Amino acid sequence: MSIFLGILTFILVLISLFLILVVLAQKAKSDGGMGSAMGGGVAEATFGAEAGNVLSKATINAAIAFFILSCALFLGRVYERRHAAETSAALPSIAAPAAAPKAPATQFPSAGAPAKPTSKP
Repeated sequence: MSIFLGILTFILVLISLFLILVVLAQKAKSDGGMGSAMGGGVAEATFGAEAGNVLSKATINAAIAFFILSCALFLGRVYERRHAAETSAALPSIAAPAAAPKAPATQFPSAGAPAKPTSKP
């Protein structure tokens, strides 16, 4: 099960990077700003006049895949953790014995005894 979840995690990372690149490649509505600085015009040259539609559909599909994979990975990890606890495959928990508290060492004179004056040379 963990190999399958590892593969899904790798796919999720790839989809995340693709989603970042697709969002940065889109042209901004105001025809300026970050979209044009990061290559918004290149997408138009590649896809023609339909660049907005292609990039919008790619963004929507990548976002849907991202959320589905994220939920699937979450449920898979919960399932893996629950079954690991039932089969004792989880890490063991070792309880350390409680140490008896030590009596504090008295460095200061008690309240009833007079303090010894110290003389400095």
